[in-house]
Amino acid sequence: MFQELNGVESVISGYAGGQVAHPTYEQVCTGSTGHAEVVQVSFDPAVISYRDLLQVFFTIHDPTTLDRQGADTGTQYRSAIFTHSAEQAETAAAVIRELTGDHLFDDPIVTQVAPLEAFYPAETYHADYYRRNPNQPYCRFVIEPKVAKARQRFLGKLRKGVA
Repeated sequence: MFQELNGVESVISGYAGGQVAHPTYEQVCTGSTGHAEVVQVSFDPAVISYRDLLQVFFTIHDPTTLDRQGADTGTQYRSAIFTHSAEQAETAAAVIRELTGDHLFDDPIVTQVAPLEAFYPAETYHADYYRRNPNQPYCRFVIEPKVAKARQRFLGKLRKGVA
């Protein structure tokens, strides 16, 4: 979804928040490295704000389940925001407070906000997974509805030709 937003320059799948340098997907899947599966988003703040990116983030996943996203369980599936500055951390905390105050979710938001210590790009086969595998059952039944919902909600922020 982030790739479709005007102002987003790159999106890289990877791992962050763990204790092992350069983990593999297989290691991260065991839950023993402490890493979360993440994406690193580079963007032009003159075109799209960090706050807007956070709004998209909270639309495309469940921030209320500890160490879980749908049927996927383990610490690698935790809801997490790894920040690059104190300003980003403050903005993330403010957005969480606002969403909590607006009662958008039935359960409390459990999203971890922590400074980014290291980001490790995932193996190449993770890049553009949804775009390359649109008919894979997980993509069709889990990812596609989330993308459709976000496209509708953020229509004015999409790149031209995306709908």
